[in-house]
Amino acid sequence: MTPLLGPNEKHDVVLVLRDSDLIADALREALSDASPEDRPGLVRAAALVEAAAAASEPRLRAHWVRTRLAAVGFTGDIDSVAAVKALRKAEPNLSLLAAAQLHKVAVAHPE
Repeated sequence: MTPLLGPNEKHDVVLVLRDSDLIADALREALSDASPEDRPGLVRAAALVEAAAAASEPRLRAHWVRTRLAAVGFTGDIDSVAAVKALRKAEPNLSLLAAAQLHKVAVAHPE
């Protein structure tokens, strides 16, 4: 996910970017030319990409929040004010509103 505004502005929107369709296309193309030795690995990779592509936007947002919290060493309860504070530490340009909304999504979608 990436912010849309300048580096010193607070952000209320976090955009989810997906490129799994491009990866799936590349894997399908590779499978069409694959040797028998390569085929099992490519089939497994294609299945993983399909699973990732099927993830809902809220689940992706929740995963992103957990990743950002881990990046700042947060190990506390995800359902806490400290988690919102840690998220804002990880992403200083997030507004309080955006951090609170993302926090709610993460709490609602446990991994």
